[in-house]
Amino acid sequence: MKHTTMKMGSLLAALILGACASHPDPIIDMKGVDPDRMQADWDECEAYSEEVIVSKGMAKGAAGGAVVGAAAGAISGEADGGASYGAIWGATRSGLDGAREKEMVFKRCMRGRGYRVLN
Repeated sequence: MKHTTMKMGSLLAALILGACASHPDPIIDMKGVDPDRMQADWDECEAYSEEVIVSKGMAKGAAGGAVVGAAAGAISGEADGGASYGAIWGATRSGLDGAREKEMVFKRCMRGRGYRVLN
């Protein structure tokens, strides 16, 4: 039962993270913009955003969440279940934060190159 719950929780976390990580591209005001230059800048800014390593943050979040979950679960006598849910929550939360950071790095890069990012 616990193994199935862990699998379901992991699947749910992956789905949530995937949905949030697949955000729409930033909207750029194209008035007066050279499309070829913008594509080159886009590619370079995207490369910078890829330097944000989401998986490392997720691993740290899972470890921290497991500790907190185990401690909370120990109070109710469900330390294992608490650790499992804490790990899932920590990994998901850290993954979402990492995806948001990637998006912000990309937008800051494009703004820094003079583009008007509308979203």
